[in-house]
Amino acid sequence: MSGLFVTALTLSHYRSHRMAQMELDGRPVALFGPNGAGKTNILEAVSLLSPGRGLRRAAAGEIARKPEALGWKISASLQSLGQVHEVETMAEFGAARSVIVDGKAAPQLALGRIARVVWLVPAMDRLWIEGAEGRRRFLDRMSLSFEPRHGEAVLAYDKAMRERNRQLKDQVRDPSWYQALEGQMAAAGADVMANRQAAGARIAAAQEGAETSFPKAEQRLIDPDGNDPIDSAADLRDALREGRAKDLRAGRTLIGPHRIDLEAVFAAKGVPAKQCSTGEQKALLLSLILSNARALAQDFGAPPLLLLDEVAAHLDQDRRAALYDEICGLKAQAWMTGTGAELFADLGNRAQHFEVTETGGTSKIEAQA
Repeated sequence: MSGLFVTALTLSHYRSHRMAQMELDGRPVALFGPNGAGKTNILEAVSLLSPGRGLRRAAAGEIARKPEALGWKISASLQSLGQVHEVETMAEFGAARSVIVDGKAAPQLALGRIARVVWLVPAMDRLWIEGAEGRRRFLDRMSLSFEPRHGEAVLAYDKAMRERNRQLKDQVRDPSWYQALEGQMAAAGADVMANRQAAGARIAAAQEGAETSFPKAEQRLIDPDGNDPIDSAADLRDALREGRAKDLRAGRTLIGPHRIDLEAVFAAKGVPAKQCSTGEQKALLLSLILSNARALAQDFGAPPLLLLDEVAAHLDQDRRAALYDEICGLKAQAWMTGTGAELFADLGNRAQHFEVTETGGTSKIEAQA
């Protein structure tokens, strides 16, 4: 069986899970149980089978089970494009996270070559009405799903920008201090913008070609003034040079990819996402996530692992059933959480169902017939 899915998952001293094992067969995974039982911890563990800090953006030292002063470990068997890979990611107590793929130490980037992971968590339900920072993170996660090296470009840009900001705060005025940093920012920033725009184009195309129960969301990248952003290295370098005086007064860099926002419109109604109802905003988010998955199925060769935490929130029964139909039509292994088994009744035997409970501070996972 080709595609992309987890066939076995083991968690050791991972948050609320002292030791947990799951055997899987490629179908979607429905996890239900009371709040605080450890369902989202499982999704976070799966998210760490991709590059980056996972769906909670947690540092390695924040993940280990408390109060034991031990490290943590995730082990998974991954079926990816007809091949089986054994993946381990872990952190000893007080140490950074490491990755082992098929028995050999590997950089996190190697995870992006064998698995793609896309997620939607409850905090993102307010994506369209809160600050631009969350939308940039959402945009960068979509970009990373298509281009595993996108994270390196973002880090390179941020590192050079932080150093430039230090110079600005210290009121350094010698242009020689800025030229090299601005060159680094321009080169990395152009890569960041190219990846973001390519991801947006792929998702737009996937929305155009799909028959779906979820509304189309038109997307656009804008700068703080609502204009098209600067995206070439030469233009960004020039803008940084020309903006030094203004940046010196502010003590920080006021132009560049770190200031870009993602604007979305409910296409059928012509209404900005931020003005839509709560249910419509959730449907627009799901539309983008599903389009991301459809585009990855074409580009990568298989749909990504979909992590949908508390996905039933703000969805009526009809739209919930439509979501499950689309997931199954994609043949994606979606990992979904909810408080009750009834939320996943429409999936029936198209999914594996697991109850997650917590006793004495330890989570337990039990497969349901």
